[in-house]
Amino acid sequence: MKREYIQIRCSIYEKKLLKKRAARAGISLSEYLRATAFKINMVERITQEQLECYQSLVQYKNNFSRISNMFKKGNPRLAKEVQELAEEIRSHLKNFKK
Repeated sequence: MKREYIQIRCSIYEKKLLKKRAARAGISLSEYLRATAFKINMVERITQEQLECYQSLVQYKNNFSRISNMFKKGNPRLAKEVQELAEEIRSHLKNFKK
C-alpha cells in the first residue's frame, strides 16, 4: 500500500515527456518514476507499425535464405553474398528482440 507522496518540480516539457514514456511502457507516471529511480529497466511496448516492420524483416530474411540456396550451384559467389545479407538481417532481428 503506497501512502506517501513525493513532489518534484519539472518543466511542462519534462512532464509531457515523462507521461509519454510511461504511456509507451504501459504504466502510470508514478510507477514509471519509481521504476526509473530504482534503475529497473523499463521496456516500451511494441507499436503495430514496429511489429509489422519486424514481420517484414523476418520474411525478407527467409526469402534471401531461399534465394541463396537457389544460387549455390550456379553462382556460389552470389549465393554467399545473399546469405551474408540474410545473416545481417538476422543479427538486426536479434537486436530488435532485446
